[in-house]
Amino acid sequence: MSAPVLETSLEHYPVRRGKVRDIYDLGDQLLMISTDRISAYDWVLPSGIPDKGRVLTQVSAFWFDLLDVPHHLLSTDLENAGLPDGTDLAQLAGRSMLVRKCEVVPIECVVRGYLDGSGWKEYQQSGTVCGIQLPSGLQQCSKLNEPIFTPATKEETGHDINISFERMIEIIGAEPADELRRRSIDIYQRGAEYAGQRGIIIADTKFEWGRFDGELILIDEVLTPDSSRFWPADQYEPGHGQPSFDKQFVRDWLSATDWDKNSPPPALPDDVIAKTREKYIEACEQLTGQQFAWK
Repeated sequence: MSAPVLETSLEHYPVRRGKVRDIYDLGDQLLMISTDRISAYDWVLPSGIPDKGRVLTQVSAFWFDLLDVPHHLLSTDLENAGLPDGTDLAQLAGRSMLVRKCEVVPIECVVRGYLDGSGWKEYQQSGTVCGIQLPSGLQQCSKLNEPIFTPATKEETGHDINISFERMIEIIGAEPADELRRRSIDIYQRGAEYAGQRGIIIADTKFEWGRFDGELILIDEVLTPDSSRFWPADQYEPGHGQPSFDKQFVRDWLSATDWDKNSPPPALPDDVIAKTREKYIEACEQLTGQQFAWK
């Protein structure tokens, strides 16, 4: 299943399309739609994962409601959003958020509680992560003594680029950099503690922030299986990669093919799509304690 095709009645609104989200400018607010697109190795795949966008939206809305932090979400109810007559609200239901317009901070605020991904690769070479010296002898997926803040640039294409905190200060200034580091670590710790009670380890995550009326607010998605590494706590064992709640089946299948990662990727087989969908829904239900409405 591919991303939903939006009704032509929305076409006159300015739109920006990312790898997963379509964002329509409604004038005084934005309509953010999480599609079912899925990306891997910097490519948007030709196959979508049915209801993936609804999972990301439900999880984000859950956290926005739970966390005591200013954020951009206004509503997930489109009935009174003033969309043009003829807009197919059924296909937008569950995957759409009306959000505040704000000035986006040009930094990905990454918080890591465990050592994996690009951090693990750097640590193997230099014993550091984004220039932060870590204790020797750590293994892949080791839990860190305390979470670390490792910012990155926001890139329109390709991977975000890890930067030092000092470089972040050069880009946005010392005071906002300090505030974003403090607030990002605080949200991660509170979210990770809650998720741990639900049997999920949040190994790391990235936050996006914006300014609204001069105040820093949390934007985009928050603590989802797309913006974070979710691991089942009952299977956690450091020293190797962990099973996960995201697109592991997709990556594993792609890695087993002869795809060179430099040309358009192949379509996913039905069983990989189905298993990936199941994992996203499992993460959503286990984390939120709520039944997934489109199951």
